[in-house]
Amino acid sequence: MENYQLGKSNWRTPEQGLEKEWLLVNGIGGYSNCSVTGELTRSHSGYLVAAMNPPVERMLILSKTQERIDIGNHTIDLACQRYLGKEKNGCRYLEHFSLEAVPQYLYQVEDVFLKKTIAMVRGENTVAVCYEVENGMEPATLHITPLFNVREAANMTDKSAISYKKSIEKNVLTVEAEKYSDIQVELYTSEGRYVDRSTYPTSMAAPTFVVEEDLCYTIDVRTGSHSLDSHYTPYDIDIELKPFEKKKFYMLCSVEKVDITKKDGFQIVEDYKKAILECMNQSVVQDDFARKLTWAADSFLAARNSTGLKTILAGFPWFTDWGRDTMIAFHGLTLCTGRLQDARDVLESFSRYVKNGLIPNVFPNKAGEEPMYNTMDASMWYFYAVDRYLTYDSSEEGKTFVKEKIFPYLKEIVEAYKNGTDFSIHMDEDGLVAGGSDLDQITWMDVRVGEWVVTPRHGKPVEINALWYNALKVMEHLCEIFNEDGSQYGDLSEKVKESFCKKFWNEKTGCLFDVVDENDGKIRPNQLWAVSLPYTMLTKEQEKSIVNVCKKYLYTSYGMRSLSWADSEYQPVYIGECIKRDAAYHMGTVWAYPIGAYLTAYCKAHDYAKEAVLEVKKMCELFLDHMEDGCLNGIAEIFDGDFPCTSRGCFSQAWSVGEVLRVYTEDVMENL
Repeated sequence: MENYQLGKSNWRTPEQGLEKEWLLVNGIGGYSNCSVTGELTRSHSGYLVAAMNPPVERMLILSKTQERIDIGNHTIDLACQRYLGKEKNGCRYLEHFSLEAVPQYLYQVEDVFLKKTIAMVRGENTVAVCYEVENGMEPATLHITPLFNVREAANMTDKSAISYKKSIEKNVLTVEAEKYSDIQVELYTSEGRYVDRSTYPTSMAAPTFVVEEDLCYTIDVRTGSHSLDSHYTPYDIDIELKPFEKKKFYMLCSVEKVDITKKDGFQIVEDYKKAILECMNQSVVQDDFARKLTWAADSFLAARNSTGLKTILAGFPWFTDWGRDTMIAFHGLTLCTGRLQDARDVLESFSRYVKNGLIPNVFPNKAGEEPMYNTMDASMWYFYAVDRYLTYDSSEEGKTFVKEKIFPYLKEIVEAYKNGTDFSIHMDEDGLVAGGSDLDQITWMDVRVGEWVVTPRHGKPVEINALWYNALKVMEHLCEIFNEDGSQYGDLSEKVKESFCKKFWNEKTGCLFDVVDENDGKIRPNQLWAVSLPYTMLTKEQEKSIVNVCKKYLYTSYGMRSLSWADSEYQPVYIGECIKRDAAYHMGTVWAYPIGAYLTAYCKAHDYAKEAVLEVKKMCELFLDHMEDGCLNGIAEIFDGDFPCTSRGCFSQAWSVGEVLRVYTEDVMENL
């Protein structure tokens, strides 16, 4: 199985070690995440972040477990964590870290070796923490401290607010936070005894309290967020070890109404590995890079309670399912990974929420709230996703699915865009689509701070109209498949093409205006979709010129700058408090996902010549280095405009992974 192996050179200092982290998912929106040194780096980190209403309402339940070992008359603390005014640097005892579907830590203290492996139960809000210990010459005691923190994943807990009920029956500890009395947390240990932490004699090198307070989250500090948290730690689990004794045991933590004493932690590890292996084995391309990307893709597919179908989560650790992100990531995450049933689920799931010709921009985080529809492009990307689905499933079953479940909604969307719908979205007399007014932000460049619209794109954005043309051609093609008259779509597409080519070409820059009719000449990556989409309008010479301009001003190894580095408003870094980051978000910050459009456009502009395809292959494989940094086996949302290296934003993003996998599968491997 594909894996990642890290040695001590990756955590020469605790600061260096926290730059790498891992992610597990349970397929219903819950996840497990921590750094490779065991340090929690952000409020969203934790061994068990449960989705109480899949895939949303995420709650942190179990932050992590920390270990101490007594050997003779001294105690060694293996915990690694920053606190207000102090640090625990137990990573000095960490010999090796591996990620082979699941994370495993290997510690050495004198002649004692300890392995810790974490895994989640697929389809359940349950996590297993498995231990394998090999003792040395002297008797030893292993103390394991579970850190509970029942709160919303994005929040923090002040030590004064910690109030829990607790009880122990046999080997099951039950805790219940006063604030969330409807959530019952159970922790089961297969071995050891619970020791009340408040009863430790003061002479021992051990805590005499039940609150682990003032943990400091380094990544949150960087982003100017509140960064101090406190955890409930009522008990240690003590494991006695005889000289040269070997032991295997595990702990399970769950908020499910199941008998966790009937589950085996080590079997949960094997089941998780098996699920990831089966996922990778379905990938259309079967080399190491594609299989790793397919493994990464699995993170984002999740069940949605409200539909009973699968959906795509936009990114970890905080995004839920967004319409725009879903439809862009769809191709790589479901089709290139051989998950056709999941593809049908996703398409049908969003069809159920079409409203006034729009699919949702974002589903809410809580039950009972309505989706938000403030997007101009998500519905256009929906046509692209449906069309690409039929290229992978041209069976009668696939065609029938689209005709019955999806096609009527596509017709509805076209009519809404033609006649006008919410957010001032409408077709103008020239056939082009316009939208937005006042404080609306309805394209993907959607930052607004109060009444400050950072990237106003009201009017006729270039990618929207490229997608509009593509949508009309898709409808014309679908009508042909379904034996309907599609001439209205064909006629309109010709009008759109004529207007687009007349209005969007910027002779001065040799590329496309970003928005017309006011003619915004900023060089942005949005124009690339006018080259990369299946149905396009430009001449070959224009396509080559666009690719060349974007290569000079926007291309980086890990994505495309959102604004040319030569622009006077270019922002080179994405760091600091929220307002500073928002000001840079679409003003130079590198986004990984548009590199998919660039690489496809590069291949098309060079007629898929072997030399060009090999060059794109090299550009894809540059991401292998990034996948060994930040979130292991993930691709981040964004990077700084200057020196794009350190992950920013979400540490693993659906459309970043999906677009790299799509290009590698179709533009590269199908043409070599």
